[in-house]
Amino acid sequence: MSKPLMAKATAVWLVDNTTLSFKQIGDFCGLHELEVQGIADGDVAVGVKGYDPVASNQLDAEEIRKGEASPTYRLRLKHNPAAEGEEKRRGPRYTPLSKRQDRPNAILWLVKFHPELADAQIAKLVGTTKPTIASIRERTHWNIQNMQPIDPVALGLCRQSELDAAVQKAAKKSGTGEVMSDDERRKLVSTETSLAMSDEPRLPSSMAGLENFSLTRNEDKAPEPDLDADSFFNLPAADEDEEGENR
Repeated sequence: MSKPLMAKATAVWLVDNTTLSFKQIGDFCGLHELEVQGIADGDVAVGVKGYDPVASNQLDAEEIRKGEASPTYRLRLKHNPAAEGEEKRRGPRYTPLSKRQDRPNAILWLVKFHPELADAQIAKLVGTTKPTIASIRERTHWNIQNMQPIDPVALGLCRQSELDAAVQKAAKKSGTGEVMSDDERRKLVSTETSLAMSDEPRLPSSMAGLENFSLTRNEDKAPEPDLDADSFFNLPAADEDEEGENR
């Protein structure tokens, strides 16, 4: 529901000049009922001058009369044609100047490890533009040779929950509904998915040739043979000729 201009000052005026209930005033001004009660008690909005919503063409006097006659009546904000099209515009995420140099590396990471993400999703996650994403996808970016893929969560460009939500949304849209393993694309998964995975540890694909080794302790392993310490110092007997030469 839209709120009137200077909502708290409007609530002060309605408390002082009408018999509307605290709930009616709170619903109209976007305030809690207890906050309106605090205004009436003088504990909230101390020193705030009331703002007349009727004089500012935000509320009809007939609406106030209807509200005073029925405590359950909800006041309706008067339509203002000048306010049309002034809703909050959703643009790309704002990125601080100190982190803007890290955005290409984050985009490269998303493009490499999450190719299912759409350009619009990447732009929303790290606050960039579609031409920049396209140049990194096509490796035509002017600094592509010096770029390294870095997790945008580690860079502080987005939250882990936002990345997980975008990945899940892209997976559902593609029709797979499943997240690939770490060895395939090192995809991040949600908490629910990770808890459902098997507890058996897995070797990364980069550790080829170590498949026969186990990461768990083998309790049934055969005992090692006892080693005799004297066998390490059992040197061959010296020849008599060598003994004579040494003399």
